[in-house]
Amino acid sequence: MERLWAPWRMQYVESATGGEPEDCLFCRVLAADDDEANYVLARTGGAFAILNAFPYNPGHLMVAPGRHVGELGELSEAELIATSEMLRRSVGVLRASSNPDGFNLGMNLGQMAGAGIPGHLHWHVVPRWNGDTNFMPVVGETKVLPELLSETYARLKPLF
Repeated sequence: MERLWAPWRMQYVESATGGEPEDCLFCRVLAADDDEANYVLARTGGAFAILNAFPYNPGHLMVAPGRHVGELGELSEAELIATSEMLRRSVGVLRASSNPDGFNLGMNLGQMAGAGIPGHLHWHVVPRWNGDTNFMPVVGETKVLPELLSETYARLKPLF
């Protein structure tokens, strides 16, 4: 497999891996009051939705609890309900705005499982379309995204 070097991603890796709230990218974003600059699409008392800065497809977003928690079993019932409701809302918004043919929803629990932010649970919501995997990722190991992150945010934000 060929490698595409993306040195700009190191800033994200270094900023996101902390297990403590003060080291957590999500906690810093939640503490800030500029949702547009941070691509936060929606907030409730118990959960929020944010665009993934390194999306697999346009509209790839993440849903996380508002509290810094790294284990699924540590979520309160209210937090579990809030994140489930935000997941449902996110799928509805993406379905209405983008008409995808399906979705991948998933979570990586722990750094060894692939979690880039292991201390703060989050679900990935990835809209999928028939034919969205073409020769570039299959042969060239490169994903082509047809929309800038700022354009995706502007399209989705009013729907949340």
